[in-house]
Amino acid sequence: MNETDLARAGDPALFSIGHSTHPIEVFVELLRGHEVESVADVRSTPFSRFNPQFNRHALERDLHAAGVRYLFLGEELGGRPDGDRFYDQEGHVLYGRMAESPRFESGLSRLVDRAEASRVAVMCSEEDPAGCHRFLLITRVLHLRGTGVAHIRGDGSRQRTEDVDGSQGWSDPVYEETSLLDGSARSSWKSIRPVTRGRRRA
Repeated sequence: MNETDLARAGDPALFSIGHSTHPIEVFVELLRGHEVESVADVRSTPFSRFNPQFNRHALERDLHAAGVRYLFLGEELGGRPDGDRFYDQEGHVLYGRMAESPRFESGLSRLVDRAEASRVAVMCSEEDPAGCHRFLLITRVLHLRGTGVAHIRGDGSRQRTEDVDGSQGWSDPVYEETSLLDGSARSSWKSIRPVTRGRRRA
């Protein structure tokens, strides 16, 4: 076993990364620094008004040129799902309901299958994973199933899931409770902020 193999032996099953406001060249270097071979885009809307280098088609083109494969999973694993049942009355996404849905399970299976064949980074927009659904939802489900995820930060460092604020106390969640007053869904496992329902199709 050579030095590269030894280094990889202690790696997590998956990485995560936020594209933030990086120039595409910097983003590619962050991927190369961790030998990432595939990017799984989990944005519901794979477009960025202020950072057009991360619009889906531009990103896919530039990653291909850099020798990195692109996989779009925003339909299955995006943080703004279709369907009123995935939202509470304030507009927060109910992550427990998402995690139990066939669509989410299908997307997670595709992600894990890709990770078995290559080094994959799950990508959304936020640099800090603590505020992003790729951590709050996707990493949590993977963690509970025994799949390790490490987070590539904007300075090139790697952060363990256990060291990200908010991971403490993760356990099999109580997905939701129903209010006795109005029958609405209440859950502590939901998006930090209300989000706009629906999305522009890629």
